[in-house]
Amino acid sequence: MLKAIDLSWPRYRDWKERFGLPNQHNGKIPRDFWLEPWEVQKIINFKIAHPEIGYRFMTYKMMDDDIVAVSPATTYRILRLNNLISNWNYKSSGSKKKGFDQPLKAHEHWHTDISYINYHGTFLFLIGVLDGFSRLVVHHELRTNMQEYDVEVVLQKALEKYPNENPRVITDNGSQFISNDFKRFLRASNLEHVRTSVNHPQSNGKIEAWHKTIKNECIRKQSFLNLGDARSIVEDYVYQYNFERLHSGIGYITPFDKISGKANEIFKERDRKLEDARKRRKDKAKTNKAA
Repeated sequence: MLKAIDLSWPRYRDWKERFGLPNQHNGKIPRDFWLEPWEVQKIINFKIAHPEIGYRFMTYKMMDDDIVAVSPATTYRILRLNNLISNWNYKSSGSKKKGFDQPLKAHEHWHTDISYINYHGTFLFLIGVLDGFSRLVVHHELRTNMQEYDVEVVLQKALEKYPNENPRVITDNGSQFISNDFKRFLRASNLEHVRTSVNHPQSNGKIEAWHKTIKNECIRKQSFLNLGDARSIVEDYVYQYNFERLHSGIGYITPFDKISGKANEIFKERDRKLEDARKRRKDKAKTNKAA
């Protein structure tokens, strides 16, 4: 019969062995195809419990917490199929300058800036120092003034935490950062100062992004009773940001893990979990087929 239809025995044997299985002979297929029902439900339940987080964030969070190990593409597919993810529009900003060369190690660049915080009809001022390599908030303070003295105090306390470091301090062109007093402070501390271009403030975008994040995830969700309460709430969030919250800009790990040199170890462990989960699903699919 094979001769009559001009079909070789090896090809017939391959087709017979592959019968009922997902097609694999034309290239790679998503091995997450064999996702089990309980895994799908875990993804759905996690999204329902955390509606505010994105699919990539939740993918790595679920993997790190040993809830379920899947790829970001699989998480996205499951959420779309269950109407748990919305469309978004990407707006191109055109040609973008690259700004400063990215730091290759911790404490090469420290970004500092001031953000206004509404407080009982007036303002508090969030002054922070952020490491450009790890996105770790090195030091921050919620202060009632925003003079160069206040910036110097915050920066000095950051230096006291890391006395052996000599970072480049990156700021915008705010009046505090171009004052003679601040220049003298930097010279006395033996620190190089780099100010962003007037037409290119994105060079200090890392700390601006942090200010946006803390406002969206913390400050705008709170009602401060007094100054002590405000400082306590911000302090708690900064701890979460540094030690618990996964940061998209550094591969969805925490800033503390990044600055501690644990990134590669975490990435390898995630790869292992993902491969183990895929192998388990594949083996189960073969077992079910044989049965």
